[in-house]
Amino acid sequence: MRTGSLLVVPVAICAAAAHRGGGATAIIAGTWDPIKDVNDPHVQELGRWAVAEHGRQAPADAALTFVGATSGATQEFDGTNYRLVLDAWRPAAGGGREDGAYTAQVLEQDWINSRKLVSFIADK
Repeated sequence: MRTGSLLVVPVAICAAAAHRGGGATAIIAGTWDPIKDVNDPHVQELGRWAVAEHGRQAPADAALTFVGATSGATQEFDGTNYRLVLDAWRPAAGGGREDGAYTAQVLEQDWINSRKLVSFIADK
């Protein structure tokens, strides 16, 4: 009986690889690769979306205005995880604006047309 349960793990791993079109290429979770072109329109659009989504989820921060993505990294696993460093600003209490840097993590799964804001934190 114990031998049968040991077969479940390799079968599950192979099934996951086949589902992702894994073939002979193994994908290792946890490996982040720098984004080569942070000015790519898709990367900038993801940053804009992350700021807007954060505003929908945290109405007190709805006043954030996206300026741009300045750097980031991607991780391939069950879609593409993007870890983006973003510049944004909000109106200051006495007029003007307060600039800030934020780190957002977005999971994008193209095959089901899905995006999820995993985290959004202010950089100190």
